[in-house]
Amino acid sequence: MAVQQGIWKISQSADAKPQALREIKLENEALLEQQIVKDISILNAHWLLIGQQVTTDFGKKIDLLAVDASGSVIVIELKKDRTPRDVVAQAIDYASWVETLSSDRLSRIYAEFAGKQGLSSQSLDEAFRQKFSSVLSDDDLNSSHQMVIVAAELDASTERIITYLNDKASVAVNAVFFSVFEDNGHQYLSRAWMIDPLETEEHAVNTSAKGHWNGEFYCSFGAGPGSRNWEDAIEYGFVSGGGGRWYSKTLLGVSPGDRLWVNIPGTGYVGVAEVTANAVMADDFISDDMALKGSYARAEDVGEDNAEFFVGVKWLHTEAQNAAFSEVGLFGNQNTIARPRDKKWDHTVERLKQVWMIK
Repeated sequence: MAVQQGIWKISQSADAKPQALREIKLENEALLEQQIVKDISILNAHWLLIGQQVTTDFGKKIDLLAVDASGSVIVIELKKDRTPRDVVAQAIDYASWVETLSSDRLSRIYAEFAGKQGLSSQSLDEAFRQKFSSVLSDDDLNSSHQMVIVAAELDASTERIITYLNDKASVAVNAVFFSVFEDNGHQYLSRAWMIDPLETEEHAVNTSAKGHWNGEFYCSFGAGPGSRNWEDAIEYGFVSGGGGRWYSKTLLGVSPGDRLWVNIPGTGYVGVAEVTANAVMADDFISDDMALKGSYARAEDVGEDNAEFFVGVKWLHTEAQNAAFSEVGLFGNQNTIARPRDKKWDHTVERLKQVWMIK
């Protein structure tokens, strides 16, 4: 069944009825594309736009290209006047080309886009670091890819095709559609995803994963001024993440007994721990007797989606932040919790075991 949207204006008066805003037709999807280019958060606040009307080696043009914090490349196609079959087939065709792109080619695509848009960051490395506060590695960039269909309307046929591809063909494809509403001369854009974007990202990573997982979890602990504090984590036995579901959701995937190797992005590895408790929100973890140095958002203040989530741990080994272990060749990315399946992660765990004398 196709998704439908509506917006109602409500009054503070107890006697007034909600007033439904009038839905109007989007004049053209080129306008929608322009709005997305101006602000990618219209689609996803955790994406970095790297290209518009990107010419492929077979002469076609991809509407938009983006990357997320894990380095996954997202092919974004606007439905425009094409049939569901045509737009989905086109997106898959483009994704098959994107999958072959080297990091150098993607960097050139971004540089051309940044030049045309007059962006302050003229290199992909710089833009990625500014957006995600992390260094982009060649191994992570384009290690997986996703497809997103953007439409003014989402018809039942498109929905059936996308559902089939995700369920039966292991293709990470999603759809987002927009409705426009008018009220006293003002227009409002409303967005709805067919599938939770986080599920599509996880699907893309799982589909592209190669190799055997060694059973050890990676943990990114984003310590910094005005944010979480590594000394707090050591003293009170936790790792945490928040500021959006992209960062907190993966914490729900670990259970008591799991082992985490903790990295502070841009600093190095600072500890290894055994999980002792499942993830809970800050409101349920922080107590009045804790003298916390860091800042941790509570659900009562920012809502559950943006709240900090905590996982209780028993530390097996810790290092001060200024003594973090870092060297060339170690694994690292922005996922709060990850199950890496590449040789670099195997090397990282073995190296840390050696340095910290852990079995």
